[in-house]
Amino acid sequence: MLNINILLQAAPAAQGAAQGGASAFMNFLPLILIIVVCYFFMIRPQQKKQKELNKMREALKKGDHVVTTSGLMAKVHEVNEKYVALEIQEGVVAKFDKAAIMTVEPK
Repeated sequence: MLNINILLQAAPAAQGAAQGGASAFMNFLPLILIIVVCYFFMIRPQQKKQKELNKMREALKKGDHVVTTSGLMAKVHEVNEKYVALEIQEGVVAKFDKAAIMTVEPK
C-alpha cells in the first residue's frame, strides 16, 4: 500500500515538471511583450530622430539660420568638425559645439 501511494504522488509531480517549462515561459511572456512594445514605440523612434539630427548637423553650411538648444537664433558664420561659429548680431560671433544646434530654419 505504501508503494502505491508513493507512485500516485510521484506521477503528478512528473507531469508538473514537464509542464513547468511551458508555464515558466508563459509567466515571462507579458514581460517580454512589454520590452518589445517599449522598443518599437520608444527606443527605435528616438534612435531614428537622433540619426536625423546628426545628419542635419553634418549638413550645416555658412549662411544657414539656426536655433540652438537654449533658443538662441543665429546665422552660421563658420563650420568646423566639432564647433560652429554663429553670428548672433552684426559683428558678434560666438563659438558653439555642434551638439547645441537643434534646428535649421527654412529660408
